[in-house]
Amino acid sequence: MSNKNRLLYILSLLYREADEEHPITITQILERLQQAGIDGNRRTIAHDLEVLSDNGFDIICNKSRQNQYFIGERHFEIAELKLLIDAVQASRFIPTKRSKHLIRKLSSFASKHQVTELNRHLYVDKQVKAENEQVIYTVDLLNAAINSHKHVSFKYYEYNKDKQKVYKHKGKVYYFSPYSLIWNNDCYYVLGFSESHDKIVKFRVELITSAEIQNKPAVPKPKNFCLNQYVSSVFQMYDAENRIVVLRCKNFLMKHIIDRFGTKIKTEVADSEHFNAKVDVAVSPTFFGWVVGFSGQMQITAPDDVKEQFAKLVQTLC
Repeated sequence: MSNKNRLLYILSLLYREADEEHPITITQILERLQQAGIDGNRRTIAHDLEVLSDNGFDIICNKSRQNQYFIGERHFEIAELKLLIDAVQASRFIPTKRSKHLIRKLSSFASKHQVTELNRHLYVDKQVKAENEQVIYTVDLLNAAINSHKHVSFKYYEYNKDKQKVYKHKGKVYYFSPYSLIWNNDCYYVLGFSESHDKIVKFRVELITSAEIQNKPAVPKPKNFCLNQYVSSVFQMYDAENRIVVLRCKNFLMKHIIDRFGTKIKTEVADSEHFNAKVDVAVSPTFFGWVVGFSGQMQITAPDDVKEQFAKLVQTLC
């Protein structure tokens, strides 16, 4: 067995089995090498550990009667791995099978003693996972197309009344110039110019299939296009006419206005208990439903035609 192979084995052993709470001695390393049929002695192992340290690996030595070794700085701290695992587990667009696969990979960055700490007990309210196992590859392809300013083609599906997947427009191929990927309400969207729509639109990534990058330059993004403004105005990714709407809100609702529209939104004091907010939104049932959710403590005060649309919608709910 070559010195290089012994080095790799020792490095792997340290990553898998040694951490600050469970350091490993040269005697233990030597025992493991012998079990694996790898030649070595205390002098060569000590030298190998020095070589690893000199080449950038954070090999920590606790000096005692028997020097103890472990990996100091790993790729991820345990707290970071816990956070990443929670994000993967909670993410709606990552299918269940893929989530478990990613969590196993993330767990491999910890020692075997730390893995039990990564058993998460995260409750995700009413979690519904995506079913498209190819979604991560679609995201990667779209990102590559954005970076290379290329067209993409794909098919798009939806669900019929029997909950069966069916291609939209009988399997029509969409030709699309992607500009940006958007994560909104735990759903992935791709935003760009659609030739068939002849305008900037968005598609749910998890509903895209058969995606390919085309050897054709993408349609350039309009110079005056503002992504932040688009996301804020197309309220919850719902297509409708954009309007400036004035909302009269109770003061405690300011956090909800900022959560939805950001700190740059125009507001003014209405009275001691209320403020007015001017918001640029897509006037849609989704927007109206959001307003209704505040039980009358948020009211639409302008323009008049939007007030009338809202009043008619509320009447249909009664």
